[in-house]
Amino acid sequence: MTPDMLLTFLVLAGAVALFVSERMPPEVVAMLVLAALLTLRLVTTEEALSGFSSPATVTVAAMFVLSAGLQQSGSLNRLGEAIARIRWGWLLALVMMLLTAAVSAFINNTAAVAVFLPLIIAAAVANNLPPSKFLIPLSYAAQFGGVCTLIGTSTNLLVDSMARQAGHAGFTIFEFSQLGILFVVIGTVYLMVARRFLLPDLGVPQQADSGHAGRYVTELLVTEKSSAIGRRGSELLPGNDGDVVLLEIFRQRATVPSPRAAEVEAGDRLLLRGNWNDIEAARRMLKLRHHQVAGDLEGDDEDGRVHAEVMVAPGSHLIGHTLASLRFAHMYHARVQGLHRHRLSIRQPLDHVPLAVGDVLLLDAPQSALELMRADPGLVVLGQREQTRTSLRRSLLALGILTAVVAVAAAGLMSIVAAAIIGCCLLLLLRVLEPEEAYASIDWRVVLLLAGVLPLGIALQKSGAAAMLADFSIDMVGGFGPVATLAVIYILTSLLTEIMSNNASAAVVVPIAIATAESLGLDSKPFLVAVAFAASTSFATPISYQTNTMVYAAAGYRFRDFVKVGLPLNLIFIVMAIVLIPRHFPFSA
Repeated sequence: MTPDMLLTFLVLAGAVALFVSERMPPEVVAMLVLAALLTLRLVTTEEALSGFSSPATVTVAAMFVLSAGLQQSGSLNRLGEAIARIRWGWLLALVMMLLTAAVSAFINNTAAVAVFLPLIIAAAVANNLPPSKFLIPLSYAAQFGGVCTLIGTSTNLLVDSMARQAGHAGFTIFEFSQLGILFVVIGTVYLMVARRFLLPDLGVPQQADSGHAGRYVTELLVTEKSSAIGRRGSELLPGNDGDVVLLEIFRQRATVPSPRAAEVEAGDRLLLRGNWNDIEAARRMLKLRHHQVAGDLEGDDEDGRVHAEVMVAPGSHLIGHTLASLRFAHMYHARVQGLHRHRLSIRQPLDHVPLAVGDVLLLDAPQSALELMRADPGLVVLGQREQTRTSLRRSLLALGILTAVVAVAAAGLMSIVAAAIIGCCLLLLLRVLEPEEAYASIDWRVVLLLAGVLPLGIALQKSGAAAMLADFSIDMVGGFGPVATLAVIYILTSLLTEIMSNNASAAVVVPIAIATAESLGLDSKPFLVAVAFAASTSFATPISYQTNTMVYAAAGYRFRDFVKVGLPLNLIFIVMAIVLIPRHFPFSA
C-alpha cells in the first residue's frame, strides 16, 4: 500500500464516519473532504475544483430551477388537485403513485412531494380516509420514479459524470427507462398490497385545527391566575391520563434545576411535550397560555386567524437557524405554538431550537401569513390545504420549456447541461420565474455536496485505492461470477444509502464499481446502473431520503413503520436488480 492510498483511505474513513454520525451537515463534510484532499495533495487544484464545473453539478442546479418553474407556475398544483378529487381510496393511492412516479422522472422529487403532500392529506381527510395509508407510498413512488431517467435524481447525474470523468461511456437521458419502468410497476403493485396490510391506520383528523399528528413540544406561560402556582413540577399533572410530560421550567431566562421538584411561580414558562389535544386540555386546566415569541403580535386582529401546520422543507433557508435568529414571528406574522420533531430531545426554549428538515411548526396565523408561507419554497403548509392558483399561461410555458429541454437532450441535438441552462434562461426571459425565485429554488447544499464528493472519486482512482477495494471484492465473490459481484455492489450501495447521503454513498462506490469492471474485463455500465438504482431507492428508514423525512413528520409515523414497509421493498428491488440489470445492460464490453 502506497502512502497516497493510505491517506486516501483515511480521508474516506473520516468522511464516512462524519456522514453517518450526522454531527455536521453533509455539504460541510463534503467541503472538509475537499480541503483534506487538497491539503494532503491527493488531488491537484484543478481536480479539486472540477466538481464545481462538473456537468452533473451544473445540471442539478439547473433542474432545481426548471422544477421550480413547474411548482411556482401552479402546474403541479393542477395535477394534484385533479387526483385529489378521486373518492375511492385504492384508486386515489394508485393514481397518486403513478402520477408521482411520472412527475419525479423529470423534476426534483422533493418538489413533487412538497406540492402533492398537502393535497393528498386533504383528499384523504375529505373522504374519511387515514392519511397514513397514503404518505409512505407517496414518498416511495417519488423515489422509484426518479430512476426512470438520467435527470430524475441528482444521483443519476453524479454517477454519469463520474463515469465520464473516468473515461467510460455515460448514459443517455432515457437509457434507464425500460428498467426503471419495471421498478415502478413492481413497486406500485407491492405498495397497493402493503398499504392495506402493513401501513398503520393512524386515524382521520376530525377537524383542521385539532387533528395535529404526532407529539409536540410547546412552551406555556404561567399567568397570575394559574392554578399551577405553588405546585411542584411533579404535581402539575396528577393522575394525568393523557400523554403530557413536563420537560423544563424556565425562569428569568434561566433553566430551573430539577424541574419536577421545583415550585412553579407566576411568570415561569413550562416546556411540555405530548399529543396536542392533551396539551390543550392541560393548558386549560392549569390556566396557562401560549408564550408569545413576538410581543407586537399581541394586538393583532384575531378575526380570520387559523391554526396551521407548516413543515420545514429539504433545502430550506430556515434549516440550522432558530426562530429567534430568524425573527420568524415578525417575518411571517405568525405565532409558533408547538414544534413536532420525531427526535424530541428538546430542552431549550422553542425560539432557541435550531430548525431541521421535517420539523413541523404549529402556527396561529392569519390567512395572509399562510399565503406568504405557500410562496416560500422552504416551507410546506400542511394544515390549511387551499393552494394558490396561478395563470394558465405560466403553467403551459413551464411545462413546454421542460418538455423542450428533455426532447432536445434526448434527440442528441444538445447536451443535457446546455439544454437545461437554456431552459432556465427561457423561464426568466418569459417571466415564468423571477430571478429571486430561481436563485432561491436551488438547493445549494446539494450543489456543494456534489462539488465536494466528486474529487473524492478522483482521489480513489488516482491513488489506486479503488482498484485495491475492487481486488478485495473480486477475491471475496469474484469466483461466483459477475452477477454475484453486481449483487455485492448493489447491496453495499443500498446499505450505505440507509445511513448516509445518497450522493455521498454513490461517490464512494462508483470508483470501486468502475475498478471492479476493469479488473474483470467487463463493461462498467451494469455496475454503474446498480449504484444509481441502489442509491436512489432508499426505503427502510425515515432519515435515509428527504422525501421519507417529509412524510415521516406529516403523518406521525413511527420509525418501525418504515422498516416494516420499506425493508421488504428494498429486498424486492435487490432481487429485481440482480436479475434484470444484466439483461438490460450486458456484462460484455
